[in-house]
Amino acid sequence: MSLIAESMEKCTMVNRSVVLDRFGTYVNAWVDGVEFDAAITEDSTLAARVAEKEGVTELYTVTVQKGFPLQFHDVFRRHSDGLTYRVTTNIRDNETPNRASFSIGQVRAERWDLPDD
Repeated sequence: MSLIAESMEKCTMVNRSVVLDRFGTYVNAWVDGVEFDAAITEDSTLAARVAEKEGVTELYTVTVQKGFPLQFHDVFRRHSDGLTYRVTTNIRDNETPNRASFSIGQVRAERWDLPDD
Protein backbone atom coordinates (compact mmCIF):
# COMPACT_ATOMS: atom_id res chain seq x y z
CA MET A 1 0.00 0.00 0.00
CA SER A 2 1.40 3.42 -0.93
CA LEU A 3 1.94 6.26 1.51
CA ILE A 4 -0.75 8.25 -0.30
CA ALA A 5 -3.27 5.40 0.02
CA GLU A 6 -2.46 5.06 3.74
CA SER A 7 -3.19 8.78 4.22
CA MET A 8 -6.65 8.63 2.64
CA GLU A 9 -9.73 9.23 4.81
CA LYS A 10 -13.44 8.85 4.07
CA CYS A 11 -15.19 12.03 2.95
CA THR A 12 -18.65 12.89 1.61
CA MET A 13 -19.60 15.51 -0.96
CA VAL A 14 -22.16 17.99 0.40
CA ASN A 15 -24.45 19.47 -2.22
CA ARG A 16 -26.61 22.58 -2.03
CA SER A 17 -30.23 21.90 -2.84
CA VAL A 18 -33.48 23.86 -2.76
CA VAL A 19 -36.32 22.16 -0.89
CA LEU A 20 -39.74 23.01 0.47
CA ASP A 21 -39.92 23.35 4.23
CA ARG A 22 -42.95 22.30 6.28
CA PHE A 23 -44.58 25.69 5.62
CA GLY A 24 -44.30 25.40 1.82
CA THR A 25 -41.43 27.90 1.61
CA TYR A 26 -38.39 27.26 -0.59
CA VAL A 27 -35.22 27.01 1.48
CA ASN A 28 -31.61 26.06 0.89
CA ALA A 29 -30.54 22.69 2.26
CA TRP A 30 -27.22 20.84 2.28
CA VAL A 31 -27.59 17.21 1.22
CA ASP A 32 -25.00 14.44 1.47
CA GLY A 33 -23.76 13.13 -1.86
CA VAL A 34 -21.20 10.58 -2.94
CA GLU A 35 -18.50 9.23 -0.60
CA PHE A 36 -14.84 9.31 -1.64
CA ASP A 37 -11.35 8.96 -0.16
CA ALA A 38 -9.02 11.94 0.22
CA ALA A 39 -5.77 12.81 1.94
CA ILE A 40 -6.14 16.27 3.53
CA THR A 41 -3.05 18.13 4.72
CA GLU A 42 -2.85 21.60 6.22
CA ASP A 43 -0.88 24.14 4.20
CA SER A 44 1.91 25.25 6.50
CA THR A 45 3.80 27.42 4.02
CA LEU A 46 4.79 30.92 5.06
CA ALA A 47 2.30 32.42 2.60
CA ALA A 48 -0.55 30.38 4.13
CA ARG A 49 0.43 31.35 7.67
CA VAL A 50 0.56 35.05 6.71
CA ALA A 51 -2.87 34.73 5.06
CA GLU A 52 -4.31 33.13 8.20
CA LYS A 53 -2.96 36.01 10.32
CA GLU A 54 -4.76 38.39 7.97
CA GLY A 55 -8.08 36.62 8.51
CA VAL A 56 -8.13 34.06 5.70
CA THR A 57 -9.45 30.66 6.78
CA GLU A 58 -7.21 27.64 7.22
CA LEU A 59 -5.83 26.36 3.89
CA TYR A 60 -5.38 22.71 2.88
CA THR A 61 -4.13 20.51 0.06
CA VAL A 62 -6.55 17.71 -0.84
CA THR A 63 -5.29 14.65 -2.72
CA VAL A 64 -7.74 12.26 -4.43
CA GLN A 65 -7.61 9.57 -7.09
CA LYS A 66 -7.08 11.01 -10.55
CA GLY A 67 -10.38 11.44 -12.33
CA PHE A 68 -12.44 12.23 -9.23
CA PRO A 69 -14.38 15.33 -10.34
CA LEU A 70 -13.66 17.89 -7.60
CA GLN A 71 -14.54 21.32 -8.94
CA PHE A 72 -14.12 24.91 -7.82
CA HIS A 73 -16.37 25.63 -4.80
CA ASP A 74 -17.40 21.99 -4.28
CA VAL A 75 -18.04 21.33 -0.58
CA PHE A 76 -17.19 18.12 1.27
CA ARG A 77 -17.08 16.78 4.83
CA ARG A 78 -14.38 14.62 6.40
CA HIS A 79 -15.92 11.72 8.35
CA SER A 80 -13.32 11.51 11.12
CA ASP A 81 -14.06 14.93 12.61
CA GLY A 82 -17.06 16.31 10.69
CA LEU A 83 -15.13 19.34 9.40
CA THR A 84 -16.26 20.78 6.07
CA TYR A 85 -14.05 22.15 3.31
CA ARG A 86 -14.64 24.17 0.15
CA VAL A 87 -12.47 23.62 -2.94
CA THR A 88 -10.67 26.76 -4.15
CA THR A 89 -8.89 25.45 -7.29
CA ASN A 90 -9.61 23.15 -10.23
CA ILE A 91 -8.36 19.57 -10.13
CA ARG A 92 -7.53 19.41 -13.82
CA ASP A 93 -4.80 21.99 -13.15
CA ASN A 94 -2.90 19.53 -10.94
CA GLU A 95 -3.17 15.87 -11.98
CA THR A 96 -0.39 13.39 -12.56
CA PRO A 97 0.49 12.64 -16.20
CA ASN A 98 -0.85 9.39 -17.66
CA ARG A 99 2.60 7.77 -17.67
CA ALA A 100 3.15 8.35 -13.92
CA SER A 101 3.39 5.28 -11.67
CA PHE A 102 0.67 6.73 -9.42
CA SER A 103 -2.59 8.37 -10.36
CA ILE A 104 -3.66 11.36 -8.24
CA GLY A 105 -5.11 14.82 -8.49
CA GLN A 106 -4.81 17.67 -6.02
CA VAL A 107 -6.82 20.75 -5.17
CA ARG A 108 -6.49 23.50 -2.62
CA ALA A 109 -9.32 23.92 -0.15
CA GLU A 110 -10.31 26.10 2.76
CA ARG A 111 -12.03 25.19 6.02
CA TRP A 112 -15.61 26.26 5.48
CA ASP A 113 -18.73 26.23 7.60
CA LEU A 114 -22.02 25.50 5.88
CA PRO A 115 -24.13 28.67 5.77
CA ASP A 116 -27.33 28.80 7.81
CA ASP A 117 -29.74 29.76 5.01
